[in-house]
Amino acid sequence: MSAVSNQAPLRVAVVVGSVREGRQGRAVADWFLTTAAGDDGLALDVVDLADVDLPLVLPGWGGTPDPAAVAALEDVSPRLAAADAFVVVTPEYNHSFPASLKNFIDWHHAQWQAKPVGFVSYGGLGGGLRAVEQLRLVFAELHSVTVRDSVSLHGPWSGLGEDGSPRDAAVCAGAAKGMLGQLAWWGRALRAARADRPYTA
Repeated sequence: MSAVSNQAPLRVAVVVGSVREGRQGRAVADWFLTTAAGDDGLALDVVDLADVDLPLVLPGWGGTPDPAAVAALEDVSPRLAAADAFVVVTPEYNHSFPASLKNFIDWHHAQWQAKPVGFVSYGGLGGGLRAVEQLRLVFAELHSVTVRDSVSLHGPWSGLGEDGSPRDAAVCAGAAKGMLGQLAWWGRALRAARADRPYTA
């Protein structure tokens, strides 16, 4: 890949991990998208798991997935494959991340490989950081690179407003821009590397 072509916008899939009724996840994601919208170097694609009819049985794991449910992934799987990088928006449930997110991650493999992952987390006094630390282990197994800095929104009762946006907007926006800077560096570096030499696990 030439230096010129590697200046094309970085395709970032933003995965909204919670599917609970009354969730704050989509509002948090919308805040993040607004914050990231000023960066012309990013092309953002939202993958909201509430809109994906996820199969519960993985192929080859002792069961037969519902063909209709598998068909629901025909739209979203190519979008992950086309992405250069990912941002995962996740709450923290019981010191971990949602089962819906784990199920979605496990349904894919090659789509995550040799690509960077950033995190926007929310919930409780820890701001979702325990969920993020566990997700780092999961994505390492999938040959992804997680960026060091993450965005941690504390609340949702104190740190987030009713619209899902952070009360300390300036600090959180700064954290988002810092994380996106790292994601963009890794995204472009790994995109060039994959073009030069396809990654094999």
